[in-house]
Amino acid sequence: MAGSSFFALLDDIATLLDDVAVMSKVAVKKTAGVLGDDLALNAQQLTGMSADRELPVVWSVAKGSAINKLILVPAALLLSVIAPALIKPLLVIGGAFLCFEGVEKLYHKWFHPAEEDAHHLDHLKAVVNTEIDLVAFEKDKIKGAIRTDFILSAEIIVIALGTLAAASFTQRVLTLTAVAIILTVGVYGSVALIVKLDDIGLHLNQQKAAWKKMVGGFLLRFAPKLLTFLSVAGTIAMFLVGGGILVHTLPPLHHFVEALAAKAGAAQSFLQAPASMLLECVIGILVGIVCVIGYELFNRLRKPKLSA
Repeated sequence: MAGSSFFALLDDIATLLDDVAVMSKVAVKKTAGVLGDDLALNAQQLTGMSADRELPVVWSVAKGSAINKLILVPAALLLSVIAPALIKPLLVIGGAFLCFEGVEKLYHKWFHPAEEDAHHLDHLKAVVNTEIDLVAFEKDKIKGAIRTDFILSAEIIVIALGTLAAASFTQRVLTLTAVAIILTVGVYGSVALIVKLDDIGLHLNQQKAAWKKMVGGFLLRFAPKLLTFLSVAGTIAMFLVGGGILVHTLPPLHHFVEALAAKAGAAQSFLQAPASMLLECVIGILVGIVCVIGYELFNRLRKPKLSA
């Protein structure tokens, strides 16, 4: 009897872990857009430093990210117990914020390029000018990266929690913990590799073997293009994920998109899924534009009061 109970317990644990693995996979897929943006933002923020300081800075930000998730995961679990009705509104806010971030990024790049150039110039001066306190500069970069990570991690945890509405509390605990660990290790392991790609390429390019020189030259050309690709892909993913969250959380919007996608796929059924994704992306862009306009108007209305 004791033996059969033990094996029944093992079977229950295996079933639970299997369910957690499946739910973790779904949650990670749902958070892919935020993950892409998190990766792109951190890689951009942590490049440009001296080679010997890149990995220590990435490690400092990774530790800060782990602390962020130690705060956010229990807070999300507590919310799911005491106020589960707030999860959907938070999902809507998170989705709208993703869309806002995407449009704001494009807005600053296209309409305020001088600010972007000035920020880049300040960064270069800090690296080149020996009179500038690089320790303080690094601390500022680390603090900024950890603040950014906190916002993106909060979005990731809320989105992941939204996929676990029907799960038990134990499953929610294990799944959110797994997602937090996977994303932290995945993001900052990838960031560490990305920021060192050019150094790896330079090292290989200085070797005598022809194949090493070829690989090194490829990595030196590939590293900046990879950062550009991550930035573009991360922005597109923000609209796709943000729009998708809004569509799947708000029933009227969901029915509207389903109806339009069904019409698009009337001739060819395989067109329905791409049409649905395109509509979600368009909705994400439109919501982001509305949010940015509202934000800019609010700032303009507030400025006279502050100056007075």
